[in-house]
Amino acid sequence: MKKLLLSTLIACIFSMGASAQVKALQTARISTPTIQCDMCKKRIEDVVRRYDGVTNVNVNVKKKEVTIKYLTDRTNEEILKAAIANAGYDANEISANPEVYKSLPKCCKKTEDGGGEQKH
Repeated sequence: MKKLLLSTLIACIFSMGASAQVKALQTARISTPTIQCDMCKKRIEDVVRRYDGVTNVNVNVKKKEVTIKYLTDRTNEEILKAAIANAGYDANEISANPEVYKSLPKCCKKTEDGGGEQKH
């Protein structure tokens, strides 16, 4: 009886320890209305991938949206939005860093600034 109780107790301790190591994975969908092209996509994906805890980044140029999967114990959505803004792009309510935006290639700028896909 003591052996059964002891083995049950040990099994409970190991299962609690294993579940404590599982990190919470969160998905953020961030609106990026100023992205224009595949260069924007690459630039944002490269910047966001550098952050600790980011497991996946996907930029959808047509939907003007960035989907990021990240570990909540290493980063958060506010940090990731700031990273996109610091790369020169609007991210939800955070405006792009104006100095970085000025240095973006013409194709990555807003149409009202002479950038984006030119219509003929």
